[in-house]
Amino acid sequence: MTAQDVTATLSSPIMGKVFSKSVTDDQWDGNTLTDTLSQQQVGILMPGANINRVQAQYSGGLMAWRIQNAATLTFQRFGFGMKDGLACYSSSYIAPYTINPNDILTAYALPLAAAAGQSNVLAWVVSSKGVSLFEAKGVVDATPTAMTTVVNNMSIGDDLFNSTVSSIHVQAEDGAVVDEITLIDNSGGTVITLYGGTRGGSLGAMSLQYNLKADDLALAIGKGFSLKVTTTAAP
Repeated sequence: MTAQDVTATLSSPIMGKVFSKSVTDDQWDGNTLTDTLSQQQVGILMPGANINRVQAQYSGGLMAWRIQNAATLTFQRFGFGMKDGLACYSSSYIAPYTINPNDILTAYALPLAAAAGQSNVLAWVVSSKGVSLFEAKGVVDATPTAMTTVVNNMSIGDDLFNSTVSSIHVQAEDGAVVDEITLIDNSGGTVITLYGGTRGGSLGAMSLQYNLKADDLALAIGKGFSLKVTTTAAP
């Protein structure tokens, strides 16, 4: 298993704390970030604190983060990291949130794909059932590839059956292009296609975090539906 360093600042206009961890790639378990000074988890260190920024950085590849209530397992806030050296305060805004004593900050990172012409991809999908993190690893250039949940390896049709998707946020590995994502129904028909692009330090990038950020959707998900991503790897 590979690993990489992840750091994150959780802050408000009047205060902030830095959290870090050498996280193991391709897993949530064991990847809880702790304060760089006291080694405490966020809920223990900052109970009752109000935050509206999360600046998360990873070493190389791609990375998702979440603030999760360890007692209820609900996701309180979530997002993507930025490659180390490309952080941006104005891009790190989150809806204001008050830290719960049970909260933990965890990271899910992937390295760069091992083979040329391939890319790793993550997607946060928000629906009426909640929030799910999807992934596709080793996506071959110009080849639509199904994304499945990180936790249970389920398709979007199995995981979110009978729900309505309101947003899809996609991050591909450093330098890669998300050409498009497509939602396919159970008969193989296209429900919707959304074009993406580059991010970070790549020419033409409009975001440091997102290759595609689609909000205000109203996509009804049926059994057998599939979410597919098409990419072009970094040259």
